[in-house]
Amino acid sequence: MGQYFCIELLIGKDKLKKIHDSSVTVIGIGAVGGYCVEALARAGVGKIRLVDFDKIKASNMNRHILALRGTIGMSKVELARQRVLEINPSCKVEAMELFAAAETIDSILDNDPDIVIDAIDSLGPKAQVLKACWHKKIPVISSMGAATRVDPLAIRIADIKDTTHCPLARNLRVKLKKEGIGRGIICVYSAENRNLSAVDKENRLKEEIYDRGRKRPKLGSLPTITGIFGLTVANKALETLCGGFR
Repeated sequence: MGQYFCIELLIGKDKLKKIHDSSVTVIGIGAVGGYCVEALARAGVGKIRLVDFDKIKASNMNRHILALRGTIGMSKVELARQRVLEINPSCKVEAMELFAAAETIDSILDNDPDIVIDAIDSLGPKAQVLKACWHKKIPVISSMGAATRVDPLAIRIADIKDTTHCPLARNLRVKLKKEGIGRGIICVYSAENRNLSAVDKENRLKEEIYDRGRKRPKLGSLPTITGIFGLTVANKALETLCGGFR
């Protein structure tokens, strides 16, 4: 039995080959993106491009699959690249340590990917990626906010136009509408009606400073929910790449 025997047993040789022949670009190798990459590698995706400018921090330890005591301070994309090759040495995996922005988006997407995974947690860069994918007609699956969520059964997949109870999706819809972007952006989001606790509200005053982008409030998160978000994104991507599991 080979490495992909159990996947082949479930979906068949032809669909598995489509996955193996596919190219995926993952932008944002954080808590969600890390779990997504893990699943794509284990499914045998043939080409994976990893995009992120950030490094592992101690605060990532609660939820990031790449965050270990020994990896703090290391490049997220380089760690992810090494892990993918440990899982699937035949994968053509590329690490791009850069910030997704208007001036970099063309180079990020210049490899003609079959699908793009947007796992960025910052509104501006996220909108740039979705805008570019929409205009270039590249299928994209976008992860909305997993922070502050606690109910795994509230996680949904829908067009961004149909999402509810997600502030990030709401803000993105406003930005995308101004750009004339319509339906066709699939996202993973939580429909949980989350009332911020006193702790949440207090922590909104605490901002984390990044090398790029605006200051953002630090929000509480669970290892379970962020992981489920990432795996749900990967599952939808694999389903799309092979033309459906059934």
